[in-house]
Amino acid sequence: VRPSVTDRVDRWLLQPWVGLPVLLVVMWLAFQVATSVAAPLMDLVDRAVGGWFAGLLADVMPGPAWLEGLVVDGLVAGLGTVLSFAPLMGLMFVGVALLEDSGYLARAAFVADRAMRAIGLDGRAVLPLVVGFGCNLSALAATRTLPDARQRTLTAFLVPYTSCAARLTVYVLLAGAFFPDHAGTVVLAMYVVSVLMVVVVGLVLRRTVFRDLGREPLVIALPAYQRPRLRALLLSAGKRVEAFVRKAGTIIVLTLTVVWLLQAVPVTGSHQVADVPVGDSAYGWAAQAAAPVFGPAGFGDWHATAALATGFVAKEVVVGAFAQSFAV
Repeated sequence: VRPSVTDRVDRWLLQPWVGLPVLLVVMWLAFQVATSVAAPLMDLVDRAVGGWFAGLLADVMPGPAWLEGLVVDGLVAGLGTVLSFAPLMGLMFVGVALLEDSGYLARAAFVADRAMRAIGLDGRAVLPLVVGFGCNLSALAATRTLPDARQRTLTAFLVPYTSCAARLTVYVLLAGAFFPDHAGTVVLAMYVVSVLMVVVVGLVLRRTVFRDLGREPLVIALPAYQRPRLRALLLSAGKRVEAFVRKAGTIIVLTLTVVWLLQAVPVTGSHQVADVPVGDSAYGWAAQAAAPVFGPAGFGDWHATAALATGFVAKEVVVGAFAQSFAV
């Protein structure tokens, strides 16, 4: 029987010495497209919401200045933060859907399986960890499919080291701020470090408190390669972006509104409500009081401490918190 195209491609692609470099190249291309193509779209949305729409509201809103600040600098700023990242999320979701629908994503899990077995995990643990790069919460729920309680526990310990989509907004902020000419490569490097953390921590745990774990091979269906169904993957990506805007957006807008309220309340100096430097507000005062506690971890600057605190609510909020505390 003449081997099919899928068989001929898999003969090479499923070999670790070919499959792993190909996997890294595919990831690099995905992040490069996301950072280079999404950046102008994000700027366009930010200018439309934070510039034109916010200016229009400021011109037509009656009432005191603090109410205008609450709506424009609080609610609209939070909404702009959410919507500005929608193009980035959309591109990433389309990229993942392309890989999944073409049949490559299953091969990626198969190639990565050997690394997972090296740290003593069931081969099926690859899937929750891969899901973790989309959403840590979903990945933790996916560990329930593992057959052994100890394997589920170890996998759950490793899931937080995977870089979920929520962290991508922070990665893009850091890469764009410090390495604007190589943002895509830097974002990829952050994801590679994330994978290395999964492996290193897994090895440490496997050789200490999880020494009793056995090893089981991964059994996974490898579908034939096919041309991605454009309409289906666009609908899938659209639903994911909608879910991100709806669920994460609610938390982000509420959190940034609370941050604005804290910044509007003066604590030191003779300032008026909603007309106070950030450092003299309740927000700045609380962050400065907490900064020494986080100093040993490298968060001694109160701007970073404030962003870290809001990040406990949602990782995406960190970007908006930095924008508000630096008043940019």
